Amino acid sequence: MIRQQTDAVVVGAGIVGLAHAYALAKRGHRVTVIERHPFASSASVRNFGMVWPIGQPLGPMRNLALQSRDLWLEVCQDAGMWFEACGSLHVAYHEDELQVLNEFAASAGEDVGVVLSPEAALQRAPQLRQEGLLGGLWSPHELCVDPRTAVAEIASYLTTKFDVDFRFGDSALVVDQGEVVTDSARISARAIVVCPGAGVSGVYGPLLVKNGMVQVRLQMLRATPQEASYRIGTHLCAGLTSLHYQSFRDCPTLPHLRARLEADHAPLLENGVHVLVSQHADGSVTIGDSHHYGPHHMPYSSEAVDDMILGYLDTFLPTDKLAITQRWEGVYGKHPTEPYLVLKPEPNVFVVGAIGGAGMTLSFGVGEKTVVEQILPALEKI
Repeated sequence: MIRQQTDAVVVGAGIVGLAHAYALAKRGHRVTVIERHPFASSASVRNFGMVWPIGQPLGPMRNLALQSRDLWLEVCQDAGMWFEACGSLHVAYHEDELQVLNEFAASAGEDVGVVLSPEAALQRAPQLRQEGLLGGLWSPHELCVDPRTAVAEIASYLTTKFDVDFRFGDSALVVDQGEVVTDSARISARAIVVCPGAGVSGVYGPLLVKNGMVQVRLQMLRATPQEASYRIGTHLCAGLTSLHYQSFRDCPTLPHLRARLEADHAPLLENGVHVLVSQHADGSVTIGDSHHYGPHHMPYSSEAVDDMILGYLDTFLPTDKLAITQRWEGVYGKHPTEPYLVLKPEPNVFVVGAIGGAGMTLSFGVGEKTVVEQILPALEKI
């Protein structure tokens, strides 16, 4: 068995692991990344590609999301990766939806978001359904990246720019006394960062579950516009999304909106449906999603749930211009009360996970914060 030595080992080449590898490598540390699959294939590639600060509550978590956004820009620009600073628009077709958006904007301030007239909203997103549109909350801070290619491009960038050593197709079997034992090597390191993603098995996956992480499964779709010139203009969502994200939790009339949506859309809420839309460089449109929590969900997609997603989408973005080309089931790990977990099961071993559906939004910020506040001080003591 090969024996190696490095400064830090990162287990997991999803976006959380890559963010920690970046934070360490750019500070001059030698980094080895171990990934059991030939390429990352879980939550990091099965999402919207949304960097979504608007979903984080004001204060530390929004600040962390904005820091993560800045780091995304830093990496994308240096690596030559595609991204779009597209912003986001929460649209309203009912007075109670518009009221919540106005309350949010008044509390958060113009730097966070402003409510646009129907005419101004259509300028931002010309494909919106015009009938009944009352306005929308515009935020300029959101980014779009392509999840199908981003993690592979970041791994290539880290290899080329910082000489990070990637060991794809090599499983981490055990972490013991400063060593990671894999299928083919024993790697000694001064720090070990384990990023299991949504995994509930493998190295320290069960520890995240023991500390409260649950799996969330979701259904998503991808569409091809029927016209090559079709552009939605910005990330889009509608009234149901106000119930999903913590950023809207303190709006005074949110309970009234919730009551109306529970009456009007009970099956959607029972399946955790709220609808987001993003668009990528090739024109493809990503649509979703539903949310089913816990370990007992069977691994089968439901056509009825896809129909719910598309039906709600059609209330604000007409679907007759879109042809569905792909469907898939995503998965992520989420803690019921904490935005994410950083655990220390033994000295200089850090387990980072349960970032929920905000992985693309928060990972670079979480990586920077964990490295600066916990991992670097631990390395300095050695």
